[in-house]
Amino acid sequence: MSHTGIALIDPRAIFEKISLNKGMRVADMGCGRTGHFVFPASHVVGESGVVYAVDVMRDVLENVKSRARSEGCDNVLAVWSDVECPGKTPIMEKSLDVCFFTNVLFLVKEKKEAIKEATRLLKSEGRLVIVDWTKKLGPLGPSPEAMVNIEQIKNLAKEEGLEFIENIPAGKYHFCLIFKKI
Repeated sequence: MSHTGIALIDPRAIFEKISLNKGMRVADMGCGRTGHFVFPASHVVGESGVVYAVDVMRDVLENVKSRARSEGCDNVLAVWSDVECPGKTPIMEKSLDVCFFTNVLFLVKEKKEAIKEATRLLKSEGRLVIVDWTKKLGPLGPSPEAMVNIEQIKNLAKEEGLEFIENIPAGKYHFCLIFKKI
């Protein structure tokens, strides 16, 4: 059994909040080796939906593809891209219902560019969901200096035409910002 890590962040609670359901098209931008949001989303959107597992590291994508095959998640598509380069992710523009950044933005130097890329891929009324650290947990999480500034993210999202919906708790160590493309 693969590590799911729902003790820190439970994707299902976030999916419920944003009404993720069958047939939706979603992308996990910077999906990571475990596909923490990819595989639970795959089950929710079902055979009629698509989950794009996007990452800049090819070995990460190989892990995700292997797990997708072994778990029969035929709706998971691995996509190599640098999310900090707007216009480069090979997913059709304005085709996604939801884009996730989970524990990614603290690593991203060009946050504005990453948000711009996600916005480009979202349909009108689509959701951008940003989950990131609020505090360290022992060796886990970024240094305090690298933590994401929530107000900065809200401002960057607004500049890209996203409306802030809410900040919901995502466990003791994370926040979850939800935006809507207008």
